[in-house]
Amino acid sequence: MSDAEFHRIKRLPPYVFAEVNAMKARARAAGEDIIDLGMGNPDQPTPPHIVAKLVEAVQNPKTHRYSQSRGIPGLRKAISAYYKRRFDVDIDPETEAIVTIGSKEGLANLAQAITSPGDVILVPNPSYPIHPFGFMLAGAALRHIPVGDGLDNFVPNLERAIKHSVPKPTALIVSFPANPTGQTVTLDFYRPIVELCLKHGIYILSDIAYAEIYFDGNPPPSVLQIPEARPITVEFNSLSKTYNMPGWRVGFGVGSKKLIGALAKFKSYVDYGAFTPIQVAATAALNGPQDCVVEIREMYRQRRDVLIEGLAQAGWKVPSPNASMFVWAEIPEPFRELGSLEFAKLLLQEAEVAVSPGIGFGEYGDGHVRFGLVENTQRIRQACRNIRLFLERARRQNGPVVADRTS
Repeated sequence: MSDAEFHRIKRLPPYVFAEVNAMKARARAAGEDIIDLGMGNPDQPTPPHIVAKLVEAVQNPKTHRYSQSRGIPGLRKAISAYYKRRFDVDIDPETEAIVTIGSKEGLANLAQAITSPGDVILVPNPSYPIHPFGFMLAGAALRHIPVGDGLDNFVPNLERAIKHSVPKPTALIVSFPANPTGQTVTLDFYRPIVELCLKHGIYILSDIAYAEIYFDGNPPPSVLQIPEARPITVEFNSLSKTYNMPGWRVGFGVGSKKLIGALAKFKSYVDYGAFTPIQVAATAALNGPQDCVVEIREMYRQRRDVLIEGLAQAGWKVPSPNASMFVWAEIPEPFRELGSLEFAKLLLQEAEVAVSPGIGFGEYGDGHVRFGLVENTQRIRQACRNIRLFLERARRQNGPVVADRTS
């Protein structure tokens, strides 16, 4: 049997987070107190009324059987009610809504369902890794739309990419509030994008997993609020961040009957859906009291403010995001030439703070690192103190100290 790598696996680039994760594990094994602001993994418990509904549902033996890959009817109705309540968009729960095992699974399986080898997919860069790699695994070619320097040129860059792509692009991915950058948009941002995609027959795949984590009093919009977008758009969301349910693995997609139908057919062959009690609890989350969402939003706002202020006191000026659970920080000038991976390793080694290197989100992210707001304010203050001491040492030494690559 050949030792050659499998074709699809070979298409994936090296996992750039692996080095930082390995260093983090070794440091913790050596007894170091690493403050982990790397992975976007909510640290707070799921609200009690959602857990109680799971416990109640799991007591019923009928819920232990195979579920429905499309999602139980009650949850699809709750998803439709959420879209009406939040965006004033009417969603047919039978044909325009589907439950997914997290938004990540939904997007990856839709990529498999609609992509032929050699199709061109338009994707922002930097972006959440599943956005490009879900399609790469499906055999697509990627064309990147740079967003690292802002969104002012997004539409001209999109027009240029469409014009110079052969074959014509199949789909465009958008995701605002954005991971990793925290960028937000208004509904007017989407209008010329929808017009372009309608003109050229391009599907829009929107990921709004952070739609409820916003801090400026302006709830992020849905592209489906533009009626013309409906036939060509699927929008994914997740309960992971909104309700502190990351490990539960439940999300949903809504929109185009054609695309939802394709995803439903594909999923019917590869899974039986999320465990029914999880879907029942997710229904309770969407239909129940939303005070917990307000509290979660306020918690992230407080953490954001503490991190931004603490970094500023350390001499590291970073813009404050309007949404998401991340802070996207440009690498301080003396360290910029190192690149994000080496700088992330340096922060781990010298400040005992773990962050995500920007290169992990695409080559246009290499000048930045991403902080996740996944520790309490006390720990975030400690992280900022550690970073301040590290930066002060570096200034005294007149330049950065490169991390030991063997450590």
